[in-house]
Amino acid sequence: MAANREADQSKRRLEVGVERVLIDEVALRARLVEMGTAISAEYVGKDLLLVAVLKGSVLFLADLMRQISIPHEIDFMATSSYGAGATSSGVVRILKDLNKPIEGRHVLIVEDIIDSGNTLAYLMGLLAARNPTSLQIVTLLDKPDRREVDIHVAWTGFSIPNEFVIGYGLDYNERYRNLPYIGVLKPEIYAQSDAGSPVG
Repeated sequence: MAANREADQSKRRLEVGVERVLIDEVALRARLVEMGTAISAEYVGKDLLLVAVLKGSVLFLADLMRQISIPHEIDFMATSSYGAGATSSGVVRILKDLNKPIEGRHVLIVEDIIDSGNTLAYLMGLLAARNPTSLQIVTLLDKPDRREVDIHVAWTGFSIPNEFVIGYGLDYNERYRNLPYIGVLKPEIYAQSDAGSPVG
């Protein structure tokens, strides 16, 4: 009983910064089934590699891959362009590269969210130079109003407005990732440390 009360109190504290739920758990699950089915059909008989961009896409990858019915492998990359603030620094750094070559493989980049597209454009160029047979993108969230570069996205979970979103893997200063839904962060939370526009 005491453990349950403590867990409830911790959850309430974590959700204090949430202004509202943007995409609930039911909508997330339903869309993941649709996306997994479409991806399975696209890559039947092909050597599929899912490349997840850490850390935000971990929950999305875990749930998406369970909806993909064909054989596939996974690998991870990690980049940095935000730091601790709410706006991108504009400089992309590779913190973790892939473990294996991708030449001749069908590569699907798994992203949590696309806003300006600058980081993803950089990654696409980097991976395309390694000669995969195909290179496509699946993203859970897309902010078309924030786009600065033209990027073709094969599958998009949800298009969302230009608000700072958290939950289901997305964070602010490494918090809120464990929320089971996509929520909007209260502006006063990120305004305390960054006066720029929210990018999620």
